[in-house]
Amino acid sequence: MSNEVNNGHNVVSIMGMIDDIRFPVVGQLEAYWEELRRDRVVPPRSEVDPRRIENCLEYAFILERIAPGLARFRLAGTHLNDLIGMEVRGMPLTSLFTPDARKDVTEVLEDVFSNPATALLDLSAERGFGKPAIDGKLLLLPMKSDFGDVTRALGCLVTQGQIGRTPRRFEIGQKRVTQLSDTGVMTTHVVKTETPRPVASGFAEEPGNFVAATPRPQQPSEPERPERPKGGRPHLYVVKSDD
Repeated sequence: MSNEVNNGHNVVSIMGMIDDIRFPVVGQLEAYWEELRRDRVVPPRSEVDPRRIENCLEYAFILERIAPGLARFRLAGTHLNDLIGMEVRGMPLTSLFTPDARKDVTEVLEDVFSNPATALLDLSAERGFGKPAIDGKLLLLPMKSDFGDVTRALGCLVTQGQIGRTPRRFEIGQKRVTQLSDTGVMTTHVVKTETPRPVASGFAEEPGNFVAATPRPQQPSEPERPERPKGGRPHLYVVKSDD
């Protein structure tokens, strides 16, 4: 793993520009959240107006924190339901991820709610028979509940590629977490996964080592059957015909 830290410097990334073109919903939702936030650290959930983000609703969701590192969907767009193949409302966010990626998700959620911080994750779906390649972006933006605590999050999950067979679950390629501050100075941590995971294709499996077959033991010859006692009835008749 490698870590990069950006302390408020203006950095223009070509890859960031490409992402903006491929995943415009992510930028639109983040811009709306920043508009709501104004000079506050975190905006309240009650100020979200769905009419202002109509282009994002298919991919957007609201999370509720229910335990440290754990949040469930209170509302979710249809795209998330399509990825899982069922209604995701009430399910934890980790249900969209592979078991190996869920620890990273819980750590990111804890950053989002406790620091608080925003998070942007690069995603790739696990592949298999009927499950083509998918990559995507997950955006998490903290918000206050009606009680004033940071236990809500506005977010979106946008993907590129055919969904195929469901459910589709994701692995994390990069995490970009930006810690928020009321002073206006924000710190961004970028964590990249440098070792790619092996990808399964169709029915393909890794070849196993060759093991020579163990020779079967030689079977003993069948003993001769004893002659039938005289006077008994034969069980088999041989009929010969000269026709």
